[in-house]
Amino acid sequence: MTPDLARLLRGHGVNRVSLGAQSFQPHLLRVLERRAAPDDVRRAVGVLREAGVDNLSLDLIYGIPGQTSSDLDRDLAEALALAPEHLSCYELEAKPGTRFTHAHGEELERQAEAMEGYFEQVVDTLTAAGYRWYETANFCLAGANAGGRDLRARHNLGYWHGRDYLGVGMGAVSTVSGERRRTAPSLARYLAALAGGAKPPSEIEVIDRETCDRERLMLGLRLDEPLVLAEVGDALDRSALSRLAARGLVDLSTNGQGEEISLTRHGRFLGGGVTAELLA
Repeated sequence: MTPDLARLLRGHGVNRVSLGAQSFQPHLLRVLERRAAPDDVRRAVGVLREAGVDNLSLDLIYGIPGQTSSDLDRDLAEALALAPEHLSCYELEAKPGTRFTHAHGEELERQAEAMEGYFEQVVDTLTAAGYRWYETANFCLAGANAGGRDLRARHNLGYWHGRDYLGVGMGAVSTVSGERRRTAPSLARYLAALAGGAKPPSEIEVIDRETCDRERLMLGLRLDEPLVLAEVGDALDRSALSRLAARGLVDLSTNGQGEEISLTRHGRFLGGGVTAELLA
């Protein structure tokens, strides 16, 4: 990120920038094989602010091999010191059979046992700092801290609300008018198609009503706002809903649009498991 690039982006209408910090601990960045150092992130934030970008997001990862609760505390403190408008905090997902999993398998098992504690640590720290936990892994400044702005990621809200979205480029995914299209992730095939004047190859999936309803339920429950049941058709298991509501994991209420549900705070910490039970 250079001053010239920052000015170019700002001058052409870019009004939000997300930076992949991942961690501010050099030993953890080495584990992730990330070449950008903490000072590079700090410098990039300064350059973007100088160019007039007033909506910045930082990505952090937790559950990194070798990470401790104290490391995560330091990462959160370093991120908050940069005063971003938005933070995305993700669990490390190590794909089975990869070089990374082979190299860190035993430590990844230890980290998996600590993941729930890390998750609660992230939520408690960021909400105490004035951030809204508006989606499972996403936080934004809210209320007076946001200066009257809605700082949620609008593009990602499109996913979670089941709206159409357009992805452009190699490996990009789009969902438009009930059709999901994924451009081939191979750089060689992508460039060869363009060189030949053809459209890059892509896979197409038709999204039927059942799939649409199930995705609306799964993704909608990631948010901190109620999900209207009329929007999910037959995707909801009513008996599971009653059972989970009795256990204090789901709230069921009624408004002008009909019945709606949302996960309680405890339910959100167990989000994936609760949502799986709710699916018919």
